[in-house]
Amino acid sequence: MAARANWKGHLRLSLVSCSVGLYPAVSTSSHLKCHTINRETGNRIKQLIVDSVTEEPVDREDQIKGCEVAKDELVPIEGDELDEIALESTHTINIEAFCRRSDVDERYLDRPYYLAAEDKVSREAFAVIRDAMKKKGMAGLGRLVIYRRERVVLLEPYGKGLLATLLRYHDEIRSPTAYFEDMPDGKPTDEMRSLAEELIDRATRKFDPKTFEDRYEGALIALVQGKASKPAKGAKTAKAAAKTSGNVVNLMEALKRSIASEKSGAAKSEGAKTATKTPARSSGGSATRKTASRKPASRKTKKAA
Repeated sequence: MAARANWKGHLRLSLVSCSVGLYPAVSTSSHLKCHTINRETGNRIKQLIVDSVTEEPVDREDQIKGCEVAKDELVPIEGDELDEIALESTHTINIEAFCRRSDVDERYLDRPYYLAAEDKVSREAFAVIRDAMKKKGMAGLGRLVIYRRERVVLLEPYGKGLLATLLRYHDEIRSPTAYFEDMPDGKPTDEMRSLAEELIDRATRKFDPKTFEDRYEGALIALVQGKASKPAKGAKTAKAAAKTSGNVVNLMEALKRSIASEKSGAAKSEGAKTATKTPARSSGGSATRKTASRKPASRKTKKAA
């Protein structure tokens, strides 16, 4: 079953327009859901929204937006007033410009969505925009209002549709200067650099997200299934490993040990493969010898009869 669209409207490039839907490209539904409960009863705790002054509960229909103009001074804004200032981007993604995808700083990427044509009539116009972008190797920049906030969106061809990534605004990005300016340059030797490069070469492989799992989530599930009766064994192992790694204080020694560990691991892996193959051949040979030894015995039995 297809996911429900988070936003529906139109995609427009100059005079070319088509009906589109915005669908979430990521999901957290597989995560273990934890709630706040009463320790004594085990029941879930119900959270009430109350007035900060009267401390009386406030019903959902009485909850509206209030924008702060001064300390403790809030201006109430009704839902219909927000509708009156709705921008064109509330219902239309107008592609305003194009750029190379590589020109977009990764820090600006926020959340990905899939953008797809919503009906048969729109498919041709949608395909024209998508294929033209693909041929030119360009990504589009537009705006849309989602969750009552206008966001800049980066559009790029993705399969039969478009990948629409919400972008952060410039004032949301922190400068790295404050974090890096006091960092010492360091003076690694050529040998250190060479060893580090060898480690990189040994660990280089094609990116496969399936090889990365949420180990904390797995440990949490195991903890829940075991009713938290005993501490996880993995936690002890991790602590022990941390203590062991703390003994290596010399950078050069750490690099050399890492290389040795990599080589040892590779040798053990090859040895395990060889050991796995050898029994198969020897058992096959012994089975043949047993069969061969049985045949003459059966012939002698017939002669004796």
